[in-house]
Amino acid sequence: MGHRVPMGGASRVGIAVAACVLAGAPCAAGQGSTSKPAKTHHVTVAEDEAPPPDLTKAEAFIQKQNFADAQPLLKKVVESDPANFVAWFDLGFVENALGHKEDSVAAYRKSVAAKPDVFESNLNLGLQLAKSGSPDAEHFLRAATTLTPTSHVAEGKERAWLSLGHVLEASKPEEALAAYAEAAKLQPKDPEPHLSRGAHFERQNKFADAEQEYKEALALDPASSDAATGLANIYMHGRQFPDAEAMLRKVLVRQPQQAAAHIQLGRVLAAEEKNDAAIEEMQIGLKLAPEDASLQRDLADLYSQTGKNQLAESSYRTLIAAHPNDAELHQSLGQSLLRQKKFQEAQQEFLAAVKLKPDLGPAYGDLAFAASENKNYGLTIKALDARAKLMPEIPITYFLRASAYDNLKDVKKAAANYHLFLDAAKGKYPDQEWQAKHRLIALEPKK
Repeated sequence: MGHRVPMGGASRVGIAVAACVLAGAPCAAGQGSTSKPAKTHHVTVAEDEAPPPDLTKAEAFIQKQNFADAQPLLKKVVESDPANFVAWFDLGFVENALGHKEDSVAAYRKSVAAKPDVFESNLNLGLQLAKSGSPDAEHFLRAATTLTPTSHVAEGKERAWLSLGHVLEASKPEEALAAYAEAAKLQPKDPEPHLSRGAHFERQNKFADAEQEYKEALALDPASSDAATGLANIYMHGRQFPDAEAMLRKVLVRQPQQAAAHIQLGRVLAAEEKNDAAIEEMQIGLKLAPEDASLQRDLADLYSQTGKNQLAESSYRTLIAAHPNDAELHQSLGQSLLRQKKFQEAQQEFLAAVKLKPDLGPAYGDLAFAASENKNYGLTIKALDARAKLMPEIPITYFLRASAYDNLKDVKKAAANYHLFLDAAKGKYPDQEWQAKHRLIALEPKK
């Protein structure tokens, strides 16, 4: 929130703008958006008479960030003078500071209604409405772009165009780009309009355009981590992993505690199959951002892929505690248990997975394998039959089904499935093919 300035004499009134700006910079995977704070502006408006004493007192309290004492004074002013747009503006500022968002919007609306041509009140009202997703935010932000700030003119109008751009992105993407271009004209040395355009292009999968904008932002501010991580995103999309890695390492030299850069670097290293280094970066990222569920999942998957099954099991159990109805998590935990030969526990996880998501075909295959290891051949066949309704048969499913029928003494079905397995295997499963051939000798003795 911006600071307030006291009223400047008997015939002048000061208005400050709350520094509440919509997110405008790009963000790495799993990271929230960032933007630089707006500078505080104030407007001085000539008055025929001295401001009311309560307004002067309230301004003094606001200057000291004593919003609770300012609030009742401002309410007294607007009760006695409903057309006092300055008091309404101040009240909007104070209500926002006190966390009363709806009251803040209502006060700003009164300020604009009393005097529609004030840049600061239109901007603050538009920003407050945008934060709540109100459709009329566009109207007031557009109005702000046509008005002149009391001070810091170029910077204030840039902020209005940037904020309008963010509001327009979803519904009017081309107009959003035009708004960012207007912001760039006003502040040609500010990287933020380029960051906003880059992020917008990236969301539209226009990666070449996004790359150009991020490069322009980085040229304006070589220390910009937002530009660097944005470029790293683009390089990852293009599978330019060494370039992405180099860019992220530059970010971490400047900002070693930036969780998003560690996380993204971990993902890049995993894509490069530098698994130990990837795990190290993700672990650092998780210490810095312990609530990042997406990272927890990626790290658990990486543990699983690299054979660190106990770590994978622990990570998946932690995730399931927070997301008990996630079928894929239960399946992943079951797979880590399978690799540790904890077949009974694995079977329970696969059963949980298919109960939560009955169309999760691969989980039925996993369940069939676990059930077979547990000598639960009836469940093995049921799981394989369910899988067959969702996915094509593969050699190993024929073998599991043949083995299950074999153990259940169903000679005819066992033999039929051993033949299907051998026809499909074509030498790719030598151990199982040897077993199948020998079982067929026993099941189909020559007459």
